[in-house]
Amino acid sequence: MRRLSGPTDHVVVVGAGLSGLSAALHLLGAGRRVTVVERGDSPGGRAGREEFAGYHLDTGPTVLTLPHLVDEAMAAVGERLEDHVELIPLDPAYRAAFADGSSLDVHTDPHAMEAEIRRFAGPRDAAGYVRLRAWLERIHRVQMRSFIEANFDSPLDLLTPDLARLAAMGGLSTWARQISRFVRDERLRRVFTFQSLYAGVPPTRALAAYAVIAYMDTVAGVHFPKGGMHAVPRAMAEAALQAGATFAYGSTVTTLERSPAGRAVAVRTAEGARIACDAVVLSCDLPVAHRLLGGGPRRLLPLKYAPSAVVLHIGGERSWPQLAHHNLSFGRSWQRTFRELTQTGDVMSDPSLLITTPTVTDPSLAPPGRHLHYVLAPCPNLATGPHDWRSIAPRYRDSLVSELQRRGLDGFGAEPEVERLVTPADWAAQRHAAGTPFSAAHTLGQTGPFRPRNLPRGWPNVVLAGCGTTPGVGVPTAVISGRLAAARITGLPVHTSTHRAGTRRTTTAPLAGSPA
Repeated sequence: MRRLSGPTDHVVVVGAGLSGLSAALHLLGAGRRVTVVERGDSPGGRAGREEFAGYHLDTGPTVLTLPHLVDEAMAAVGERLEDHVELIPLDPAYRAAFADGSSLDVHTDPHAMEAEIRRFAGPRDAAGYVRLRAWLERIHRVQMRSFIEANFDSPLDLLTPDLARLAAMGGLSTWARQISRFVRDERLRRVFTFQSLYAGVPPTRALAAYAVIAYMDTVAGVHFPKGGMHAVPRAMAEAALQAGATFAYGSTVTTLERSPAGRAVAVRTAEGARIACDAVVLSCDLPVAHRLLGGGPRRLLPLKYAPSAVVLHIGGERSWPQLAHHNLSFGRSWQRTFRELTQTGDVMSDPSLLITTPTVTDPSLAPPGRHLHYVLAPCPNLATGPHDWRSIAPRYRDSLVSELQRRGLDGFGAEPEVERLVTPADWAAQRHAAGTPFSAAHTLGQTGPFRPRNLPRGWPNVVLAGCGTTPGVGVPTAVISGRLAAARITGLPVHTSTHRAGTRRTTTAPLAGSPA
């Protein structure tokens, strides 16, 4: 594994999202001095928080899997996630509802899930689930060991014994084909392949290796942090602060100052600060990182971005007993849905939706007697479907609400106390490329060593982190990307973070206008 050359005593991390905070914690644990520069007023990045009239809205991801990865990052500075955040295991992890009126609870416990599938689809698919679960566990072990928790310097790094193991398990086939080997019921196949939306590729074209995401959801289990998802980056920032990090919130990095030798020697902010450094971690979105670097990498084909999403937040008195914490509401069409999202650029004509009701688990997220609902509707990104969302958003919101009412949520969206609609236009305004928060799609040509690398060419002391680089999109992978970035600087192993460091306590220091 290549590492940065030259001194790396003081590292500036640009961005206080999950990947930047992970990098900061691992760097602190390895004895580096760390300054985190964040343009927002608080940590979190995509995992942000907004508050309206007593409602606490998570503005980014709502599903937390593999929380031990966050715990590993905090352990680098002698902290434990459980000392900062109460994690609540969700059972069911999801409740799936289908257009034919049937429903399925997705359990993490293997015996409960086998029994549920036997009730739902019969004994043959229940037995198939047992085999599928074992396959997912094997896929996860191989993927994590050699492909997800890995810094690639060359495509040749793929040539390991685990590549042969992955191929032998069918990991280089398509996701849909492999799932169909185990379960016959088409509804069940959706439950174990809908996660391909996160990868930005239809399950009929996505590598079966990406079924590792289904492992995270359906085998490893889904958790909810009390206080909302934003509690996780807040805890990570607290741990980094206690370990000696300096945070500069409300500071937007505009320039990387470069020495004649090509090294980044300081970052400059829009507020007039110059922060000298020995190395830089850029955990900002790819377009922002490329602008700071003076351009992106040379590629034969331009980056292809994942579909985007419309998110509707609604708070009020209404709730519905059929809703669990996380709910999958599937339309009748499936293949057409993916064609619309990734090829034709049309909004879903028969939408499949994620409905999250966090107040089922944590009532404190809303005023007493009130409920909070989060509806995520995948949609084309602005490159695939350049819709004028500013003009169509109200009509789309109404059609979404009408569809939910047709699916049994009577009165949904009627006279809400709080409502917020987020569209690709809003994601674009937050500087997400192609108006999608899911970054570059995981096509074959944008996977592993073919994804934008975390060592940008021409900058000997700069490394990237975040969902646009290795290993990819999602909460677990964002946290891992921070660890991989830190390993490029420290040279420490990327597969473990069990080392401990003495903690130091300090306070945040405003850097706007500070001297070099």
